[in-house]
Parts: sequence; C-alpha cells; structure tokens
Amino acid sequence: MAPRPTPDGLLLVDKPAGVTSHDVVNAARRALGEKRIGHGGTLDPFATGLLVLLVGRATRLLRWLHDEPKVYDATVRFGAETDTEDLDGQVTREAPLPSPQITPLSGSLVYML
Repeated sequence: MAPRPTPDGLLLVDKPAGVTSHDVVNAARRALGEKRIGHGGTLDPFATGLLVLLVGRATRLLRWLHDEPKVYDATVRFGAETDTEDLDGQVTREAPLPSPQITPLSGSLVYML
C-alpha cells in the first residue's frame, strides 16, 4: 500500500468559545493524520475568532506569521475587577463609574470617563 500523501498548507478555523487553541490543533492533527501542525497565535479559551493553522511543510512559514497585524474586537465592563483579570474570574472589587462626558472626535462620539 502506498503511503498517504501528507497535507501541506493553511487551514483557517473559526474557533468557538470554550475551546483552547491547543484543542483545535489536536483535532486537526487527528482529522488530517498529520503531526506537524502549528497555529499563528493563541486565542484565550473564552475568545472566538480566526485561528490560523499551518499544516505540514507550511509550518516553516510560522516565523513570518507572528509579525502580521492582528485586529481584536472586545467588550469591556468598566467598574469591575476580577481575580483572574478576565471574564472567567470572580469579581473582587466594583466601583461606580463617573458621569460620562460626550466629546466629538474625528466625526465619532467618544465617552470620556
């Protein structure tokens, strides 16, 4: 029986919340039968979004991928602090927010606290 060809290339994964980047890499390794799989940057388990995987010989390109710009979209809760500094932690301290002042900035509204 001829050996199975190894896949080489880029795999773009829409990572759901509750799964680690390592979990995604392990699932890809099992599905593709390839040990050489790396990702272009870790996403926190609670984060969702694009996880770039490089497969087979394409893993050699990882060193250039880390320097590429990334964009993040976040929801922030002001006035609460957690013991882990993320949404998974227990709230350890809360403070009231000052009254916001609305200031125009480049055609947008920005809340100044």
